[in-house]
Amino acid sequence: MLVLITYDVNTQDVAGRRRLNKIAKLCVKHGQRVQNSVFECLLENCDYKMLQHELLKIADLDKDSLRFYKLGDKYATKIEHFGAKATYDPQDVMLF
Repeated sequence: MLVLITYDVNTQDVAGRRRLNKIAKLCVKHGQRVQNSVFECLLENCDYKMLQHELLKIADLDKDSLRFYKLGDKYATKIEHFGAKATYDPQDVMLF
C-alpha cells in the first residue's frame, strides 16, 4: 500500500534538530521524498506498522506532528501532480 507520511518537527533547540534528522533519515530508508517533509512510502502493512512505531518513538508529540495517510493499493488514481518537480512511479526500481 502507498502511505504518505508528513511531519513537522519543532527545531528551536538542538534536540529538535536531532529529531528532525532522525525522522528524515528513517523516512528516506522507506520511501521517496516528494516535498521537504513529505514522503511517499510503498509498504506492506506490517512494515507500515513498524515504521510508524519507530517514528513515534523518535518524535516528541508535545512539540512535533506526524501524519500518516494510507492511500492503499489503488493509489494511482488518487494522486495528481502539477508543477516543475518530476514525478516518479513508486513501483519502479529505485537506485541508491
